[in-house]
Amino acid sequence: MLFAYFLKDTVEGIALVGEIPGNLPPLSSPDFSLETIKSLAPEAFAVALLGLIEAVSISRAVATKSNQRINSNQEFVGQGISNIIGSFFSSYAGSGSFTRSGINYEAGAKTPLSAIFAAIFLLIIVLLIAPLTAYLPVAAMGGIILLVAYNLVDFHHIQIILRSNKSEAAILIVTFLSTLFLELEFAIYMGVLLSLVFFLKKTSTPEIPTMSINVDNKTHKRHLINIQKKPVKQCPQLKIIRIDMSIYFGSINHIQDRISHIVENEHIYPIMIDASRINFIDLAGIEALVSENSILKKHGGGLYFVGLKSSVYEFIAKSSFIKSIGPDHFFDSKGKAISDIYHKMLDRDMCRSCPSQIFKECNE
Repeated sequence: MLFAYFLKDTVEGIALVGEIPGNLPPLSSPDFSLETIKSLAPEAFAVALLGLIEAVSISRAVATKSNQRINSNQEFVGQGISNIIGSFFSSYAGSGSFTRSGINYEAGAKTPLSAIFAAIFLLIIVLLIAPLTAYLPVAAMGGIILLVAYNLVDFHHIQIILRSNKSEAAILIVTFLSTLFLELEFAIYMGVLLSLVFFLKKTSTPEIPTMSINVDNKTHKRHLINIQKKPVKQCPQLKIIRIDMSIYFGSINHIQDRISHIVENEHIYPIMIDASRINFIDLAGIEALVSENSILKKHGGGLYFVGLKSSVYEFIAKSSFIKSIGPDHFFDSKGKAISDIYHKMLDRDMCRSCPSQIFKECNE
């Protein structure tokens, strides 16, 4: 700054930051007209999304280095409140700052008071020292910002992502290149949409293993086991499966295909579902399961659910799913479910000649 000041009359071409207005921004009232909202909504959404992503990214980067835990929800609420209040003081849309947070961390800041002191000092600078910024070279300011930002880039973590996870590596590369060559808001949308695509791809094909009864040789207790882990015998009249993920609009086609495969190829119509690993069932999933149960009923079978979590059971009860299928199709214990299905649905003549006889009821 000093060199720029003394050489201002002899050297040309030094780009300077320029003088900052030495007064506080005036009070203002946001324009809530429908026309303004329509014209600003797309860009405003992109800016808000960028602000939230930036804030979380900064907090995670710093938390990783300082071994702290972060609360993303609290950060989002804070960002929202600050921008709502700032809109009445002619403020720009604000978020966390990579450079300011990096400087804070490198300086040894431990508490939010550092941000408060930084704001106070900034206020003093704006009011008293603003004219001096007219001689601050842009190159010097850019160098400081780039140096601090470079120290926040976790190259080691990037290498791990590129080596270990192809989907996350694709998201990283696409978002990075989009930021360089496309408009910023479009790059943000690209990263978010690509993340959603990979998430839907992963969750749309849940594992649905076939289960059967296994008897412990020491305790003689019976429990369900994945037949891929141990080749145990199966009941030829009752199919037991387990769904290892939530049932929602993205995964229901895969689940329906699995049920149809059992019906068409194995000709088994009572199907018991171990639902202990299902965390959520949405309305599309409920409608599809009701339809599958109706098809199985025509063949003398049905869908039976065991071990639903209380939160899932409460939701499906409110949506009339239990009423549509029937309360007698839901069980808390596997033993009770097998006993009821055995006495109501299975052919006793086939049970007598069955070589498996894996249930306790088979020997009664």
